[in-house]
Amino acid sequence: MARDERQATPRDLPFVTVKYAQTLDGRMATATGDSQWISGPESLRLAHQLRAEHDAILVGIGTVLADDPQLNVRLVSGRDPLRIVVDSRLRTPLTARVLAGDAARHTLIATTAQADREACQAIEQLGAQIVILPTSANSAGVDLESLLGQLRARGVASVLVEGGARIITALLAQQLADRMVVAIAPKLIGSGTDAIGDLGIRRLADALTFSTFTVRQLGDDLIFDGRIDWKAE
Repeated sequence: MARDERQATPRDLPFVTVKYAQTLDGRMATATGDSQWISGPESLRLAHQLRAEHDAILVGIGTVLADDPQLNVRLVSGRDPLRIVVDSRLRTPLTARVLAGDAARHTLIATTAQADREACQAIEQLGAQIVILPTSANSAGVDLESLLGQLRARGVASVLVEGGARIITALLAQQLADRMVVAIAPKLIGSGTDAIGDLGIRRLADALTFSTFTVRQLGDDLIFDGRIDWKAE
C-alpha cells in the first residue's frame, strides 16, 4: 500500500489499517492474557511487511504492558515506522523497549492531562515525544480523532494499528479505520479476549461491511484484507 493512498477527506486524517491475529472463535488472547503466538511465522512476517509500508505504528498501553513490543521492522527490509503508544495515564515503563536506546527518539506517546508531570519529564529525557490530548467524549481515554489529526499535521499519511482490543473497538466505533487485515489461525480457545468489543450494533442489517476484500491462505492461517465500506453507514 502506498503511504499516501488515502485521499483527503473533510477530516483529513491518516489512512488507518487495523491489523491483528485471532483464533477461529474470535479471540486475540486466552483468559489469562496469553497471546504469543496465535498466528504462524508467515503471518508475523506479513505484520512486519505492513509495518514497513506505513508511516507509523500505533498500540495501546495494554499491549505495551503485556507484550513489551519493539514495534520495529526486523523480518523484512524497510525502515521502521514512527512508534505511537496511546497511554492516557502515562503508565509506560521507562524500561519499555519502545524507549530503549535510539528507539525513544522515534517514539511518540499520546496522553492526557491525567499524566504525571514527572513521568512526562522522565520519558522526554529519554528522547521520546509526549503529546497531551483531550479525552474522548465517552471515556477518560485519549481522543483518537484528535490524535490522528495531530499525526496528519506532522506529515503522517498512514498508520498501522496493532491493538489492543479497546483501541481497535474505539477506532471502528468512531469510523476512524479504513482497512482491516486479520490473520485467522485454525485454533479454538473458548473464553478469552474478544478481538473486537461492543460496537453498539443491535441489528444484523447494521453490521459493518467491506467495499472490497480478499481472503488467502498464508501458512496455516487465513488472511482477510478488506476496505471498510463506511458509505453504507
